[in-house]
Amino acid sequence: MMIYVDADACPVTRIAEEIARRHGIPVTLLCDTNHVLTSDYSTVKVTSAGADAVDIVLINLCQRGDIVITQDYGVAALALGKGVRAIHQSGKWFTDENIDGLLMDRHLA
Repeated sequence: MMIYVDADACPVTRIAEEIARRHGIPVTLLCDTNHVLTSDYSTVKVTSAGADAVDIVLINLCQRGDIVITQDYGVAALALGKGVRAIHQSGKWFTDENIDGLLMDRHLA
């Protein structure tokens, strides 16, 4: 199991790392070249800047049984489709039961 964090604008990165460290779960923080991240625990993966660049790399890396932390409903939907657990930075779990409604709300907004 791995935890992947869509870390470009994630305010809970350090909290996620702290919990992962206690449980011995490796973490990868993903950001683009417009952000500077450092960590003494996680692997930091920097991608080129561009629309959805981080999202595409994150989805390509994660595998069934991993956890993705993201505020992006589209990323969460793609993760769920791969058998990956997805959690919003607020702590709300994305599920097969709630993702369609969340995507519809985003579309309507």
